[in-house]
Amino acid sequence: MKKLLITVALAVVVCVQLNAQGTVDFRNRITGTLDVPVFDNAAMTVRLLGPDYVAQLYFSATQGGSYTAVGAAPAPFRTGAGAGYWSAGADSTRILTGITAGAEAWIQVRAWNLTLDATYEAAVAAGNIATHPYGSSTPFRIPITGGGGVPPGSPAFMTGLTSFAVPEPSTIALGVLGLAGLLFIRRRK
Repeated sequence: MKKLLITVALAVVVCVQLNAQGTVDFRNRITGTLDVPVFDNAAMTVRLLGPDYVAQLYFSATQGGSYTAVGAAPAPFRTGAGAGYWSAGADSTRILTGITAGAEAWIQVRAWNLTLDATYEAAVAAGNIATHPYGSSTPFRIPITGGGGVPPGSPAFMTGLTSFAVPEPSTIALGVLGLAGLLFIRRRK
């Protein structure tokens, strides 16, 4: 009987380990660990703010592979002192389906204006960043994703994340208008 109980316990542990999925802590601000704001202009001087803009986590098993959106809803950006940082909700853990706990994963954060486009892909497909703003981080590798073990390990922090910009339509429009003005002046001379 004792051998049977030990065998069953080991089988459960093995099954849990085999089915464990990698996890990532989807926050761009963790006090003392991570502080990577997202900006609304290419000069990276003004932080993106407000719930109209959202961030979504994408992942791949390889750097050059196809990136898949994590199933959780996109995270809205904060306002006020929290501008530039998204709110991942009460639980910032995101599950990387198909990535085994303890394996490496390639991560990318993509952001866009949710009031204009339902998805990042729709913003890109619109073909005009001036009217459908979007931006993305440089893909980065997370060598060991959390989630494995009994009890499961802590999710991996996004320590390779770097700041990026999602230009607001007004910023782009002013830039285009300024460039047009310079070209007009140059042409007159």
